[in-house]
Amino acid sequence: MDSRGHPEAGVDYPRTYQQLLEWFPDDEACLDYLARLRWPEGFQCPACAGTGFWRTGNGLWMCQVCARKTSVTAGTVFHRTRTPLSTWFAAVWFITSQKNGLSAQGLQRVLGFGSYETAWAWMHKLRRAMVRPERDLLSGVVEVDETFVGGVSVGRAGAGSDKIPVMVAVEKVNGGRKLGRIRLEATDRPGSLELVDFAQRMVLPGSTVRTDGARMMRKLGDRGYTHEYVNGYNAPDPTEVLPGVHLSASLLKRWLIGTLHFAVAEHQMPYYLDEFTFRFNRRDSTSRGLLFYRLMQQATHTDPQPLHTLLRPDANPYFT
Repeated sequence: MDSRGHPEAGVDYPRTYQQLLEWFPDDEACLDYLARLRWPEGFQCPACAGTGFWRTGNGLWMCQVCARKTSVTAGTVFHRTRTPLSTWFAAVWFITSQKNGLSAQGLQRVLGFGSYETAWAWMHKLRRAMVRPERDLLSGVVEVDETFVGGVSVGRAGAGSDKIPVMVAVEKVNGGRKLGRIRLEATDRPGSLELVDFAQRMVLPGSTVRTDGARMMRKLGDRGYTHEYVNGYNAPDPTEVLPGVHLSASLLKRWLIGTLHFAVAEHQMPYYLDEFTFRFNRRDSTSRGLLFYRLMQQATHTDPQPLHTLLRPDANPYFT
């Protein structure tokens, strides 16, 4: 870490793929790195909170107080994996080092997996680690609205279409045109008070929330926010009413088409939104290795994701 406590390239995470290979040639090196991420203040026994430990021959941490044996991968995304951890590390690198991401088919090709299903499962396990539940709320000036994704519905628009409604909150840097962080969430109740609840969950009270003038959103003025709105229904150019929302929604749709080719099942949409949010909010990072670090860090604090929890048996196709 540097003097400000921020992770440092070449110290806390590799700068390049070549350096990744040098740092993590085997599972032992991978386990040591995961231990640093999982226990940044040092090992702590999950049973008795003891801090002293011995390393066992099979890669476990054994508490010096109660003799409890702990695996650094237990209770994480890597729980009970039979694949070398170095392969997992390579997967995380490829997923995070590409600006627009990677499809499951692309991951299968680059890692040489025998089946598409393995790559699909790995992608979904890692997507579930891309958003921290305790992340900071948006603040300052925030635009809030809905968009609809999922291809083309001829002759129908908005809530009358077969598209998936997505709620969008976009932070404006210093209240200007530059976009800050975003939050995305799928909904099955477009045009309802759920958008008000979404704004309250995503935006810090005291902030200014800008909307398109929907009457229900005016409730925010009574809930601790400064509410500003412009009636977008008759605007000559609707994209100028909430430009931050429209731009981020446009980029989301372009990403779904360009990277995933719209191969997204509705029940998996929340996790694709998490991936887009993870990438968008780190788009200005000068080091792609920092994204590797953040995803690895979050993966060590994300519960296991067994295959059966990733699937919906009635979905068609099964792996989407």
